[in-house]
Amino acid sequence: MAQILIIDDSPTDLHVFRTMLERHGFEVTTAQDAEEGISLAQRQCPQLILMDIIMPGMNGFQATRHLSRDPATRDIPIVIVTNKDNATDKVWGMRQGAVDYLIKPVKDSLLLKSIKGALEAAA
Repeated sequence: MAQILIIDDSPTDLHVFRTMLERHGFEVTTAQDAEEGISLAQRQCPQLILMDIIMPGMNGFQATRHLSRDPATRDIPIVIVTNKDNATDKVWGMRQGAVDYLIKPVKDSLLLKSIKGALEAAA
């Protein structure tokens, strides 16, 4: 099954997403900030990244932009999963290179549908 990198500073969200994804057969790696996530993405080349926006230091918009412009990681689909429920933020996230933008709390079925669609589009 696909390897997914979750970049989120919330231990609770990391646990919830990791548990759900592993239950569905995905291999999961986590990072608690954007800098660590970028480093892991460059080293491990996961098949997909779930990205939070609001994090200390570099935010998820900046990390998404960085990853989508780096030749080593630009082909990895990024799905933003955030509390920021604003149309402007969604547009901005997509302009930074995200393939989808979901609002927390996100239903398992919606997250899995987004992941499946992003993985199929990237194949």
